[in-house]
Amino acid sequence: MKTPPKTKASKKTVAKASAKSKAKAPARTATRAKAPAKAAAKPKPKSKLGPKSKAVAKTAPKSASKAKPKAAPAPKAKAAKAAGPADPSVALTALAVAALEDLKAVDIKVLNVRDLTTIADAMVICTGTSNRHVKSLAENVVDLARQRGFRALGIEGLGEGEWVLVDLNGVLVHVMQAQTRLFYQLEKLWDMSQLDSKSA
Repeated sequence: MKTPPKTKASKKTVAKASAKSKAKAPARTATRAKAPAKAAAKPKPKSKLGPKSKAVAKTAPKSASKAKPKAAPAPKAKAAKAAGPADPSVALTALAVAALEDLKAVDIKVLNVRDLTTIADAMVICTGTSNRHVKSLAENVVDLARQRGFRALGIEGLGEGEWVLVDLNGVLVHVMQAQTRLFYQLEKLWDMSQLDSKSA
């Protein structure tokens, strides 16, 4: 009959143990509650980084759009290469005509002789009113060519002043007095249109 007191003591110990476990349980739950709070606190810096990354994404297309106009001139450079360098004989012919007009040469004619001879692509023929005028016209052609970066390969007849020939390397300039020009008639000799009419 002494067993009942033992059960009472055991009930007390069980009650104390359950009370201790209940006291410890809230502490554990508190630590568990803290863990989600920390996890929730971590995304805050991520949210701060979010707008920066959006700003970078917004600026990226702008930089890409700025780079596009720089690449646009490439086709123009290709087109310039495809066109090739300009014909120097055209520039020399225009230069010679300008030099002759500057000193009032008479009856300037330009003949295309590219298909007739290999010595020149064009001939410029004009008339001077006197020996001095013929000389000054030829010298003006040479001087203007030198200023533009071209060099005359040769000058003939400058001493007499009746017929001066200036060789501009592809363009021949004939400065003649009226009687000399009428006698030699270089236009009839080198004019392609007159040759075509005779052959027809």
